[in-house]
Amino acid sequence: MENNTSLELLEDVTLITLQDCPADAAKIAYLFKIIADEGIDVDMISQIATPKRTFELSFTVSGDDFGKILDIATKLRKEEPELKLNVSNGNSKITVSAEWMKNCPGIAAKVLDIVSKASADIMMITTSETEISILVPQADGDNTLAALEKEFVECSA
Repeated sequence: MENNTSLELLEDVTLITLQDCPADAAKIAYLFKIIADEGIDVDMISQIATPKRTFELSFTVSGDDFGKILDIATKLRKEEPELKLNVSNGNSKITVSAEWMKNCPGIAAKVLDIVSKASADIMMITTSETEISILVPQADGDNTLAALEKEFVECSA
């Protein structure tokens, strides 16, 4: 691999998953507006449509914003009583990024293989053309980062 690969570990990340959300773009925008109005920075976002014409929405925030998110969730549940909330705090986000990843098939498979060999529990994955971010429990963060560094840094030496 080329030597311009960047690896980053961010600790104290909270994962929020909302289940049975109405499949309505205006409601998704409303949710993120409320969060923004509270000064909360949202990081990883993933949405999955369900056969029930609802969706599951997961996103991450800093652990410092955990209390504010719970307050927002309480407000949303009053408006949408069927909404279910799952929260997992104390996680680590590991990001692998490099320009060379663009148009390079197999990088996600390689990263996920390394993570699986490190025995990390993958909670969420987001990608772009030049970046793969993986959310793991904080207990798995350092070991997973070390495994990725060994592969990506040693290959570029």
